[in-house]
Amino acid sequence: MEFRVLGRDALTNARRGELITSRGVVHTPVFMPVATRAAVRALGLRDIAEIGFDIILSNTYHLYMRPGIGVLEKAGGLHRFMSCELPILTDSGGFQVFSLSALRKLHDHGVEFRSHIDGSRHLFTPRTVLNIQRVIGSDIMMVLDHCAEYPVLEAEARSAVKRTVDWARESYDYWRGRFDTEKQALFAIVQGGVYENLRVECAGRLCEMDFPGFAVGGLSVGEPKELYREMTAVTLSLLPDDKPRYMMGVGSPIEMLDAIECGVDMFDCVMPTRIARNGTLYTSEGRLNIKAARYEEDFSPLDPRCSCYVCRNFSRAYLRHIYRAGEIAALVYNTYHNLYFMKNFMDEIQSAIGSGGFSATSRKWRAAFSGS
Repeated sequence: MEFRVLGRDALTNARRGELITSRGVVHTPVFMPVATRAAVRALGLRDIAEIGFDIILSNTYHLYMRPGIGVLEKAGGLHRFMSCELPILTDSGGFQVFSLSALRKLHDHGVEFRSHIDGSRHLFTPRTVLNIQRVIGSDIMMVLDHCAEYPVLEAEARSAVKRTVDWARESYDYWRGRFDTEKQALFAIVQGGVYENLRVECAGRLCEMDFPGFAVGGLSVGEPKELYREMTAVTLSLLPDDKPRYMMGVGSPIEMLDAIECGVDMFDCVMPTRIARNGTLYTSEGRLNIKAARYEEDFSPLDPRCSCYVCRNFSRAYLRHIYRAGEIAALVYNTYHNLYFMKNFMDEIQSAIGSGGFSATSRKWRAAFSGS
């Protein structure tokens, strides 16, 4: 994997670039649709290809649980299993395991947990999650980390940082010795909660290792927006300029803009697809709740400035009707539109950084979403 910075904004740390993998080039800044269980909810891969995404994300924990590593190994990996030619990034599953607070037990060598499906016992260690991702065939793998919840005491956050760094070191050594490092890249994850000193310590120790990329974890998990912005800026200032930087779990336009201004290159989040299934849509004028009564006889397009299939063909009144009628098509159309929005939002930002118009583009989108 290679990463090249192709352009920079003169007023902020925003940059555009390209991530070159063996399966294709990913243009950054990029939003990665989430195919948690090897499928983007309510859409097919044909839709993802039609929209034009460069890369998707899937989840190690959920794939490990279902269909299981044995099935994926027999299928020849996730790409063949789901007939996907795009690069795939996989989360280590650590966030999902740590969210199972009542079903897991933490150790220094890994985390023991019970399946949310059948209650069976399992153990994730730095090496086992890499072995799982090897079978998956991930183009970009994530290390196992300890994501502390918010709010968290500083002492607990410090323990999580120590464990995150120790696991990253074991992961790095194992990856360098046992993997095809050209085909399967490995990213480290910076933790530290909302404590600047811990973020500085974690980033510094991780940067001692030559990971191909670095992720920012443990933010946008409920902390105040000003703390999110502050910790994002602190963390990004510590990461190598020549490596891709991935902000995990962020998918709201304003939070993405905050991160892009700090130099983030990659994003993923279930928010655009989840809110679509709940009837909330991203538009050029901000969020729109298609369930609202005022759209019952509104025969205008969902977003007149959007050229997606949904906006070209259906009215707000129709989309409201099928949503309220419980039609599956409503989930499909809403999800398609929101992901189309995300792809074009990022394309516009890439172009703006290249042409010197990023600040104006940022102001436009901040004004559109400031009240949503």
